[in-house]
Amino acid sequence: MQLASSSRLEVKAPRNLDIGEVARRARLSPATLRFYEEKGLINSLGRRGLRRLFDHRVLERLALIALGRAAGFSLEEMAGLFGPDGRPRIDKAVLTEKAAELDQAIRRLTAVREGLRHAAACRAPSHMECPTFQRIMRRAAEGLFDEPPKRVLRPHGKDKVKGKPSR
Repeated sequence: MQLASSSRLEVKAPRNLDIGEVARRARLSPATLRFYEEKGLINSLGRRGLRRLFDHRVLERLALIALGRAAGFSLEEMAGLFGPDGRPRIDKAVLTEKAAELDQAIRRLTAVREGLRHAAACRAPSHMECPTFQRIMRRAAEGLFDEPPKRVLRPHGKDKVKGKPSR
C-alpha cells in the first residue's frame, strides 16, 4: 500500500537580490548600500543590467552592521569585525571594551538627564540660586559631561585613542 501526499516539498535555491530588493528589505537607501560596498562592508556579485546584484546573505551582514552602528561602532571598526571571507570575526575583547564605553556613556547621560529634570522641577526662584543646579554647572565646566575620547578598537588589545599617539 502506498501513501499519497497532496503536498510537495519544494526547496528553492537561494536567489540573488538586486540592489532595490536589498534596500527595501534592509530599509536602507541604495546610496547607503553603494557606500557600504565602497567601504568594503558588503560586496556585490556583479550586475544585472545597471543594477548591482547581491547574495541573499548580505541581509544578515547588513543586520550585523545595523547592530554595530546601534552600539556605536564606526564603519571602519565594523569592517575589522569581518574576516576576508566576509564572515563575522568578532573579538570578544572588542565587544567588552565597547560595552564599557556604553556603560560610561549611560552614566554620563543619566547624570545629565537627572540634572535637567531637577532644573525643570526646581522651586528656586532662579536656577542660578539652586545649589543642585550650581553643582551641575560646575561638573559641566570641569568637563565631566564631555564625551570620552573615541577609541579605534582593534582586536587583541591594540587599541589607540584617535588623535593621540599610542603609548
